[in-house]
Amino acid sequence: MSTATSTRRWNPQITTPLLFLLPGVLFFLLYVIIPIGQSFNISFYKWDGLGEAEWVGLRNYERLMQDRAFEVSLWNNMKWLVLYLLAIPAGLFIALFLNQTVTGIRLYKSLFFFPFVISQVVVGLVFSWFYLPREGLLNAVITTFGMEPINVLGDPVLATYGVIAAGLWPQTAYCMILYLTGLNAVDPEQIEAGRLDGAKGWRMLWHIILPQLRPATFIAFVVTIIGALRSFDLISIMTNGGPFGSTRVLSFYMFEKALSEYGFRMGYGSAIAVVLFLIMLVFIAYFLWSMWREERAGRH
Repeated sequence: MSTATSTRRWNPQITTPLLFLLPGVLFFLLYVIIPIGQSFNISFYKWDGLGEAEWVGLRNYERLMQDRAFEVSLWNNMKWLVLYLLAIPAGLFIALFLNQTVTGIRLYKSLFFFPFVISQVVVGLVFSWFYLPREGLLNAVITTFGMEPINVLGDPVLATYGVIAAGLWPQTAYCMILYLTGLNAVDPEQIEAGRLDGAKGWRMLWHIILPQLRPATFIAFVVTIIGALRSFDLISIMTNGGPFGSTRVLSFYMFEKALSEYGFRMGYGSAIAVVLFLIMLVFIAYFLWSMWREERAGRH
């Protein structure tokens, strides 16, 4: 009796996967969950990172509400969020184009896949050269058509959109990869049944293909939203928050306040990080709830 109980207790089919998951769970707890809790805690203090921390309660959050630079950063994050979502339909249509068996399709796949494998720093440098006021390719094309050259990264109105356009290049490639993977799992029998029923073009895409791509779409939305809200690399490389702070986002403003040579306001920076985390959490929770509701409706 005791032997049977011991066998059930130490079932290798249960314990072996748990042992493999344990290192990843510990690292996630140590480097993600605990730092999030520490950020919440530090946001209630005035602290330079070295000396003794002074409890200030919600004062850091009250200052955020009156901080013009925080308002600009938050508004820029909303611009990133809305425009970055263009990568999802763009990635879908590129994936549909590449999901064919035609001559040279591997070359096309390599060209579209290329932006995903290069560093964000390289992307930032390439687009900085592309936007150069005199020598840049963009102005070379514009002046060819008789238009005046523009300084994209030097214009407070255009700079944010120029950086977002640079970010869309690799993000579209990432969404394309997700959808290409999803298209490989599409049931060919449903496609054939749809063709027999007269479905083609947009009707085929909307009623048969897209419902089977929901997992890929969910991942694309989550990853794109997180990428838009934590955008930092391209801003640091291309504009460093300028001109006149017009391209700051929350992650970059947090860095300026907490870690740059003019900052070391750890409490204030942590308050910005908490706001950014809560915004991400709201969007991810909404998409999880939407997906759960759709699955529940499908079962009934």
